[in-house]
Amino acid sequence: MEIKPIDPANRAFFAGRVSGIDLTKPLSAADVEAVHRGMDEFGVLVFHGQKIDDEQQLVFSKSLGPLEQATGDIAAPQDRRVSMDLNDISNLDKNNKVLARDDRRRLFGLGNMLWHSDSSFKDVPAKYSLLSARQIPDADGNTEFADMRAAYDALDDKTKAEVRDMICSHSQIFSRGILGFTDFTDDERVKWAPVRQRLVRKHPRTGRLSLYLSSHAGGIEGWPVPEARAFLRDLTEHATQRQFVYAHQWKPADLVMWDNRVTMHRARRYDHTQVRDMRRTTLTNEVSSLEQAP
Repeated sequence: MEIKPIDPANRAFFAGRVSGIDLTKPLSAADVEAVHRGMDEFGVLVFHGQKIDDEQQLVFSKSLGPLEQATGDIAAPQDRRVSMDLNDISNLDKNNKVLARDDRRRLFGLGNMLWHSDSSFKDVPAKYSLLSARQIPDADGNTEFADMRAAYDALDDKTKAEVRDMICSHSQIFSRGILGFTDFTDDERVKWAPVRQRLVRKHPRTGRLSLYLSSHAGGIEGWPVPEARAFLRDLTEHATQRQFVYAHQWKPADLVMWDNRVTMHRARRYDHTQVRDMRRTTLTNEVSSLEQAP
């Protein structure tokens, strides 16, 4: 297995291309450790030409650590296309028909076009996400990734001191509200009540500090809400400058994995009448971000 930076001239430290590995087959212990080391270094890893099915994706993902359940969408159990071990990142219903433009599930899913970190709205958020492209549109639909380690490093010393111990509240109710989506049931409002996350967290293996931002973040403890949201917006604009961002142009059978502890990402627009069928497995972080203080 070999990992090389995708953009060695501008981002040698962010986003690596992996070769010499077949994800349809079980990994050796050495390969598993190599993947972890690659994630520690690059934050985003790209595996081309991986024609895997759901079971093979689950085997690979579970070899890296425990999975979280797909409890972050609004699909009713009887409407799901895949098991609860997988997130259905598609524009399809259970009959594999493209969702109508005004379908509630599609409108909720548009929140993925905002900069975010997966499952930051859960008490124990996500560690790695692994997204497999099964069928993609003819054009567009890139996924962009921002390096939150580099973004933290680029802050001035005054701001680093200010944000170091901040605690934010995260909720999908807030992130979807940014887009004007407020069609939540009472049960969903209880399910996605705000949770507490650190704004700066320390990576447990590398010791590096990173910003932990997300569109789900709607408040800072001890701050008035308007001031907190203005400040979080400023930080997000800083963290998503082009020098910190890798844009992945999807090819069929790509698998991309990223570390939610050190990245943000967002989906980009595409022709919503074309099929976009992708499956995501997600590793739990196992502990709260509150336990990863700098």
